[in-house]
Amino acid sequence: MQLDPDAAAVLSALNDPERTPFDRMEVAEARAAYGAARAATTLEPIPLPAIRDVALAGPAGSVPARLYRPRVEAEGPLPALVFLHGGGWVLGDLDSHDGLCRRLAAASGCAVVAVDYRLAPEHRFPAAFEDALAATRAVAVAAPELGVDPERLAVGGDSAGGNLAAAVCLALREAPGPRLRFQLLIYPALDFAMGTESQRMFAEGHFLTAALQRWFRGHYLGEAGPLGDWRASPLRASSLAGLPPAFVLTASHDPLRDEGEAYGARLAAEGGVATLWRVPGQIHGFLPLDRAIRAAPGVVEVLGRHLASNLDARSDPLRRA
Repeated sequence: MQLDPDAAAVLSALNDPERTPFDRMEVAEARAAYGAARAATTLEPIPLPAIRDVALAGPAGSVPARLYRPRVEAEGPLPALVFLHGGGWVLGDLDSHDGLCRRLAAASGCAVVAVDYRLAPEHRFPAAFEDALAATRAVAVAAPELGVDPERLAVGGDSAGGNLAAAVCLALREAPGPRLRFQLLIYPALDFAMGTESQRMFAEGHFLTAALQRWFRGHYLGEAGPLGDWRASPLRASSLAGLPPAFVLTASHDPLRDEGEAYGARLAAEGGVATLWRVPGQIHGFLPLDRAIRAAPGVVEVLGRHLASNLDARSDPLRRA
């Protein structure tokens, strides 16, 4: 399978020998570089009727979040997606995924609540998971103030955010909290063992290198981290039965491809509902790069339609490519 030409151009820029990879930077330097790269590769933000920053109750104080509404408050409570951003548990924030969250809200007709969970290495595992779980519960509790329907909640995210979303679903299967209707997992990181065939195929030269994954893992879990803990590696949970329906998007040229697809296959085999979509010719992390990768907005449209259908959201007039 050939790389999409836009994805190939992105990889060519990332593999420039003059560019210093994130795993050779100090954390503060990597965060600044990541933010600059996001700004350069994301299209101008699409307008929505209501966007506001909010605070959600968390285990170590309030968790910053951002609410996106594709319709005005007067139109009543909307179904909602609790969105957890990627960035290897070390990088990323509300701004790095602002464009993607706007497009998901517009494409689905659902509210999106993006969560700015604590990052490593300042806050190691399980801090990010604890914030994600607490924020999901807090959205349900604060539903009237947020204008969302607590009976129509989903959780989702990309990469590290997909990891956190899957772990939240596992936690809420057994513990008190909202009954989630759907999980949207976008090229999720689901097993820290890094032992799949796609990990071997794309260990070098495809952005999310083996070295970069080890850098993220070291900062998040520590050198002797709990690789087998389901909160870190949801694919290693003893059972995936009883979880919400899932849409799992993978990219053909992504080292995380196989673990995402294995997770979806296990969900289905254990009595759940899983829709798998391997996007051909694409690389890890391509969705926010919509200025550089022209196929990205169309993929978000598909995600929005699946989100809407699973949360019984009506079509939104703001939806656009």
